[in-house]
Amino acid sequence: MAGQALEARFERMSVNDENDYQKPKSAATSTKLTHSSSRPNLFKVALQAQSGNTVPAVTAVTLPSQAAQRKGTQPPSPTSRKPLPSASAASKASDEQAQADKEKKSTSLIEQPYGPKQFHLGMFEIGRPLGKGKFGRVYLARERLTGFICALKVLHKSELQQGRVEKQVRREIEIQSNLRHPNILQLFGHFHDSKRVFLILEFAGKGELYKHLRRENRFPEWKASQYIAQMASALRYLHRKHVIHRDIKPENILVGIHGEIKISDFGWSVHAPNSRRQTMCGTLDYLPPEMIKLGGSDNYYNEKVDLWSLGVLTYEFLVGEAPFEDTPVMTQRRIAKADMTIPSFVSPEAKDLIKRLLVLDPDKRIPLEQVQTHPWIAKHCIKGERAANRETANREKSKSESKP
Repeated sequence: MAGQALEARFERMSVNDENDYQKPKSAATSTKLTHSSSRPNLFKVALQAQSGNTVPAVTAVTLPSQAAQRKGTQPPSPTSRKPLPSASAASKASDEQAQADKEKKSTSLIEQPYGPKQFHLGMFEIGRPLGKGKFGRVYLARERLTGFICALKVLHKSELQQGRVEKQVRREIEIQSNLRHPNILQLFGHFHDSKRVFLILEFAGKGELYKHLRRENRFPEWKASQYIAQMASALRYLHRKHVIHRDIKPENILVGIHGEIKISDFGWSVHAPNSRRQTMCGTLDYLPPEMIKLGGSDNYYNEKVDLWSLGVLTYEFLVGEAPFEDTPVMTQRRIAKADMTIPSFVSPEAKDLIKRLLVLDPDKRIPLEQVQTHPWIAKHCIKGERAANRETANREKSKSESKP
């Protein structure tokens, strides 16, 4: 009955939030430019659909719940005190105990009463909706047994099949479930029923970074540098695991309860041990020149596409808009030439990092380990907000005093 009540509650829920908490991407039969729902001036580049039959829906996987992991094996119950047995009785009891232990061991291999559980909907209390996407919605949820707070992402199988993105979702689950980093949203597990796939995700209490950026228009340099330092750490971790994200942008980053950022959307991510890819995908304003020029058999790209996107992200954090933002045709032309203008209010150190990331030749882009030690990052992440603000105020004061 409880399961049926939850099912009914899911069917009645509606979401009016235009900004998706995590947005699965649609697929198309060609490299097609489409408008972003939350940012009309951005265009998405859809992933080319795979030829042939559609991939089957995500299958069930048995995983331990947080409760099972914490609970472990229960201790044996205490025995009551008994008189000491005789030698013959002790020998007989020993034989009986050995046989009992043998039977218990063989039985435990079958029953495993305290082993891993399979997730199901009845394990969760469903709270308020957090956002909606093309193929499903995200809800605040709490595991009943432990009170563990998480986010439950609900994807509808029929919509996944119609959008021909089953393979993409399977890849997203496989990649994200194997990632453990403080600046990457954790996927704890997943399960499914006849109509839906459920992803159990870490709850990021402060929501989408894009909403924070729109609210503030642009971030102060101390905050932007701390975000970029965290992004560099997360991307360095991904690249060591041979994962290319391919869709870095504010909409795909969440903010945790302590203000830390978390990369949240791995819909375009790929595990590429040979670091050579040809698929054109992502969001147009963040695409690197090597992706735009794809077409020939010799045109490949590697994990350095994420370095270019990090440069675009740095610019947008500081300026409030993407550096190559224009009509789709002009945006591609500007990206191909790295044609951008950095406003004068951006500090010289930040300008240097942006220019060293937005380099046409991928091999000449500044490596992530050097991003983490760049003077702009060191200045704000080591000195902190107050010291950076004092330094900025002193610089502005000196400028005003030097004017006639």
